[in-house]
Amino acid sequence: MAKQLKITLKKGLVGSTQVQKDNVHSLGLRKIHQTVIREDTPVYRGMANKVRHLVTVEEID
Repeated sequence: MAKQLKITLKKGLVGSTQVQKDNVHSLGLRKIHQTVIREDTPVYRGMANKVRHLVTVEEID
């Protein structure tokens, strides 16, 4: 089984740019403290990296 990323939205989107809001929504996050599990691919890593000040990322096996 491939590694996965546990991505949690820690801060609200008020004051963020539209690109950052779209990026968070593309990850599947809608509310603060919501968590999603995604495959560990370069696409999801890059998306999480762009909004690293809003989310926390954990690797799970």
